[in-house]
Amino acid sequence: MIQLRSYLGDQWVAGSGSPQTLLNPATEEPLANASSGGLDLRGALEHARTRGGPALRALTFAERGALLKAMADAMQGERDRLIELGIANGGNTRSDAKFDIDGAIGTLLAYVDVANSLGSRKFLVDGEGIQLGRSARFHGQHIAVPHHGVAVHVNAFNFPAWGFAEKAAVALLAGMPVLAKPATSSAMVAHRIMEILAEKKILPEGALSLLVGSPGELVSLLGAQDVLAFTGSGDTGARIRSAKNVIEHSIRINIEADSLNAAVLGADVEPRSDMYELFLKDVVRDMTQKAGQKCTAIRRVLVPQSLLSSVKEDLIELLGTVKVGNPADGDVRMGPLATASQLSDALAGLERLGGKIVLGEKARKPGKGFFLSPVLVESPGDAVHEHEVFGPVASLLPFKDNPSSLVVRGNGGLVSSIYSEDQGFIEQVVMEIAPYHGRVFLGHPKIELSPGPGTVLPQLVHGGPGRAGGGEELGGPRGLAFYLQRVALEGSRPVIQKLLG
Repeated sequence: MIQLRSYLGDQWVAGSGSPQTLLNPATEEPLANASSGGLDLRGALEHARTRGGPALRALTFAERGALLKAMADAMQGERDRLIELGIANGGNTRSDAKFDIDGAIGTLLAYVDVANSLGSRKFLVDGEGIQLGRSARFHGQHIAVPHHGVAVHVNAFNFPAWGFAEKAAVALLAGMPVLAKPATSSAMVAHRIMEILAEKKILPEGALSLLVGSPGELVSLLGAQDVLAFTGSGDTGARIRSAKNVIEHSIRINIEADSLNAAVLGADVEPRSDMYELFLKDVVRDMTQKAGQKCTAIRRVLVPQSLLSSVKEDLIELLGTVKVGNPADGDVRMGPLATASQLSDALAGLERLGGKIVLGEKARKPGKGFFLSPVLVESPGDAVHEHEVFGPVASLLPFKDNPSSLVVRGNGGLVSSIYSEDQGFIEQVVMEIAPYHGRVFLGHPKIELSPGPGTVLPQLVHGGPGRAGGGEELGGPRGLAFYLQRVALEGSRPVIQKLLG
């Protein structure tokens, strides 16, 4: 069993105190331990501010993009090793581990393209200049410059590579140093990525740090120029927002939390049609990929009353063929949940949903490992609109005419999807649910190689209002805004134009 150390102040440092043990969730075999006790977090943040920040701000966008390209290449070179760690420490099937690693690499490369489009500037010019008075020389111009602090990233357990890379890519391109805090239970992938980058000395000193173990007092050490991006539970997000220093210093916070994503099937769709089969495929994939441990997974399956029986029978048949087991076995299609506590929470969530289980069991499978077979629930209670069961669980909800009122009862989500050929129905539902979502996916069988609603694309914003956290990240160049301060320059036009280069 290995000890995971943190990378702070450009050095590998071991924490003290009682460590947390990282397990293989399929076998419960101990793999590593990690602790952050006794680490100098204040010094690590100051090192990033005084070394990493100035070094990144001195580079152009294109030069920062070259750093992202080198990070992606380095990860690609160790892709197989990272996939193996995802299988062992994350309980991922090989396909799911690839999804995580390739998503991380792809996001880095997407922001290389953004960097190249921004070119030789070191800050963003926001819009056109404005004449402010009768004289053409009285001029105004908005620009956006990087904060002089640290971007602290607290990532979730389910995507240790993708979550790490998607946040870091945007922050580094914007010109802010990063301190990443992966979820401890699955930290071996992020830890190995940091080892790769440190060994190759890809980034300037202080540009990227890694904290494994408990975050301790990290949030309380942040100041007005720092930012924090958090992915996790809504309860933890609320505690972060209410921290004394966060309120006093108006620290910029981005939170991606719970989401009760819905998939809506239109009444115009005929069973066995291409649209119908696409709908079933996307529901099954989202329920089983990463064992349903995706913030974008479909939780509520909304179908017309006339199609309920058909959809239920077909989902039972398709999900019933999914082999659950140790992902080290090649024919396994779904692995375990990530931790014992995640399994316990999922089982408690099933009890809370109520209703009738038409597929699966609300009990742990016997033996080692944190396994739960796919579960399909019919006629759940109101909790289906209030509580997310973070696992391979979805609920069937019939509707008569308009499903929008059911969708928006989720009180804000990351993504919901619509499957229909009826343009009037699509327009109505989109306009009614869009204010409650960060993304609306319009499924269509003629889209070749559609990734489905559960895949986050770096070109589009990821986040959502209400219970989803109210945050927004990615979205191509839009993602940079979180790390930049917009400021208005007001004065002589020639002077401002010289500042802009």
